Amino acid sequence: MKPGKTGLSRLIDATGYSIKGLKAAWLYEAAFRQELLACVVLIMSTFFMSVSNIERILLISSLLLVLTVELINSAIEAVVDRIGDEWHELSGRAKDIGSAAVFISLLLAGFVWLSILVK
Repeated sequence: MKPGKTGLSRLIDATGYSIKGLKAAWLYEAAFRQELLACVVLIMSTFFMSVSNIERILLISSLLLVLTVELINSAIEAVVDRIGDEWHELSGRAKDIGSAAVFISLLLAGFVWLSILVK
């Protein structure tokens, strides 16, 4: 076990880091801002839809997955950009794979929404 804070103080610190990460994503990542705004609208709309609680959970979860994958993709891009400006095959591959992960999460969200709404 690595030394450091434990228990409640670790949890408080981790929450602070998470909030800092969300703020950074909002400030520096246009895709995150667009997806977050779309998610807020779509999540709110689920409460006006005639769907079961399980369906609502699936609809909302699919959207939150998109945001989660976008955050991971943004973190990958930040690390790659930190390493250097010059083009490198592995850097490009890392960014492309991160982008592909976002694309797949968007496809999944679209599939979930279509499956539930087109009955």
